[in-house]
Amino acid sequence: MERAVAARLAFKTVAETKVALAVAVARNAGYDSIEESLRVTAGGGDVPLTELSDHHGGRFHYMEFAEPTDVLVEYSATVTGFALPEEPGLMELIRYVRPSRYAESDRLLPTAYAEFGGLQGEELLRAVRDWVFNELRYVSGSSRGTDGAVETLLHRRGVCRDFAHLAIALLRSKNVPARLAAVYAPGLTPMDFHAVAEAHINGAWHVIDPTGLAPRASMLRITAGRDSSDTAFLSTVGGSLSLKELSVTAVVDELPQEDPAQLVAIH
Repeated sequence: MERAVAARLAFKTVAETKVALAVAVARNAGYDSIEESLRVTAGGGDVPLTELSDHHGGRFHYMEFAEPTDVLVEYSATVTGFALPEEPGLMELIRYVRPSRYAESDRLLPTAYAEFGGLQGEELLRAVRDWVFNELRYVSGSSRGTDGAVETLLHRRGVCRDFAHLAIALLRSKNVPARLAAVYAPGLTPMDFHAVAEAHINGAWHVIDPTGLAPRASMLRITAGRDSSDTAFLSTVGGSLSLKELSVTAVVDELPQEDPAQLVAIH
């Protein structure tokens, strides 16, 4: 499989702003090749970048701006082949069964047991995916950046991150390790960065996408973590910025058929 992805961002900072950027594909073992280019410019010159490694092969690029600055980010990558499956340690599985900022599994425990009873394993994954898909409406711009799984359930609508947070919280409530993955998703309409849930059952991580908006088999990981607080594509570590432009593309040599009932890994 060959996947080609690209992202273009333009933003304006205030003085003394520090930025963490997460648009580069994860450097996981197993790919046949990864060819990529990342350029960040401001005032016609290149911005110095510091690459930082995160969990699950994710990479953040850190930059600093002393003065108010207009910044342009241009990223592209062509990836061939498939990543190898991860082998998580015990501490990682413990981390991903705990409640987190946007996946309040402790507050949704009664809901999870009322809706999913004694379901386990693959049956539970399918039931959670279908329940979230049926209970929520996908409405662009309908949620706030501070909304977590509980707010999403109350409002019954959201975007991809909200669907993923609710699925993650319900799975964790049933003691299934679950995390959020930010991905490039060929076939997604409208095209954007995409967020999905991953659950660990039968000794491996499997992806579920309650939005049903793109085939999972061609998704390409950017980052993964407890929830979107770990995986934001653009965040400030001091100061502030305003996003002026965002465009994303993701294509694959052959778009796979999607069957929500199948177990699929991000690779």
